[in-house]
Amino acid sequence: MKYDLIIVGAGPSGIFTALELNRRDSNKKILIIEQGKPIEKRYCPKEKTKKCVNCVPFCNITTGFAGAGAFSDGKLSLSPEVGGDLPEMIGYDYTEELIQYTDKIYLEFGADTKVEGIEYKEEIKEVRRKAIEAGLKLVDCPIRHLGTEKAQEIYQRIEKYLIGSGVEILFETQTTDIIVEDGVIKGVVVTDSLKKTKIENIYADNVVISAGRKGADWLKSLCVQHNIAHRAGTVDIGVRVEVRNEVMERVNNILYESKLIGYPLPFKDKVRTFCQNPGGYVSQENYDNNLAVVNGHSYKDKKSNNTNLAILCSHNFSYPFNEPIKYGVKVSELLNMLGDGRILVQRYGDILDGKRTWQNELSRSNVAPTLPDAVAGDITSAMPYRTMTNILNFIEALNIVVPGFAGTETLLYAPEVKFYSNKVELSKDFETSIKNLYCLGDASGWTRGLMMASLMGVRMGQILNK
Repeated sequence: MKYDLIIVGAGPSGIFTALELNRRDSNKKILIIEQGKPIEKRYCPKEKTKKCVNCVPFCNITTGFAGAGAFSDGKLSLSPEVGGDLPEMIGYDYTEELIQYTDKIYLEFGADTKVEGIEYKEEIKEVRRKAIEAGLKLVDCPIRHLGTEKAQEIYQRIEKYLIGSGVEILFETQTTDIIVEDGVIKGVVVTDSLKKTKIENIYADNVVISAGRKGADWLKSLCVQHNIAHRAGTVDIGVRVEVRNEVMERVNNILYESKLIGYPLPFKDKVRTFCQNPGGYVSQENYDNNLAVVNGHSYKDKKSNNTNLAILCSHNFSYPFNEPIKYGVKVSELLNMLGDGRILVQRYGDILDGKRTWQNELSRSNVAPTLPDAVAGDITSAMPYRTMTNILNFIEALNIVVPGFAGTETLLYAPEVKFYSNKVELSKDFETSIKNLYCLGDASGWTRGLMMASLMGVRMGQILNK
């Protein structure tokens, strides 16, 4: 059977491509191929086991309908200044217009109507003044918080809507290759995700790759194999920081998420905060070869005593090295090795004292870890010197904005790595160097986060309706 459109990956960009195109032309034959499960079957056993059991064949947190976004903190950043480089391609004003359009779709499927970070204007000015004093930039960004559990409900409604509208979805099916003839896409090669015994060719007039962060490395190999124009991008490596809610209370109440950027001495690399979760929980994600990476969740109805956020350092490489994803993987593997395959956690004060953290020290701290199976140890033994220096100096600057942030009991978890470093060369219509082959979302290197990936999908649906 031949389709008008095949979408590889049911992440936000793929979902919203199908949604927008189907609404504009319900006669289009659309197929979504997803290597994971439907959202209603995605479940992390760690909720019961209290430790990662390395689900086979894929981690349910990173793979399945709605991708990692369904198990993220569930925040929509409502500003073109946040979420990647897409405004450079399609324009700042048009990006803002698409944000408003896409936001209405989320509201239609049940997103909370409340927008965080717009109410306390005078208080925000004071936070900005403190940030300027610290040499940091505060980025204004209204936030619509879906919540981790509510995001899953919203995406389940979208899944049911798509299926009910005639969009076909092949779950637990892995795309292994694309079919190209004379520089034109013709279809994809797929197999079953678990046994990989049945191989099949599926054909389409257009193919959209929406592989998400989980598929970034696969997409890079595809680009190399088929000579799809791409370039090395940025890889973000850092830590997830956890403090008591009392430390972050004022900023949490005013902004909900404080997006701060700095260029600390001596290297002046870009360092930023990301994914702040008031009353949230530190979580673990597993990528290929059981690579354990830390993240954070924030629920609507379930709250902890802590706030967590990521501090990420951007790494840009030049000739002769052009494998930033592999660099991030190697750093993560070293940290995983020290933690015996689990996430490492260390107290900030112990880092300054030049010692590892011991489990009995964590048990008597004011900050109780919300990731129960994290291993107390020494992050500095594996984190690159340049990265670690940037992170420590950034924390000192952040302590001016949020007094107490650089407390001795502040927890640092590692590794936190964002795998979206390969950047595919795209036209303004998101077309690759292969005709009728398009690439979207975080795997493309152009977006970072739910809103930008979603609106890129919306725009793709509009383009394919022409």
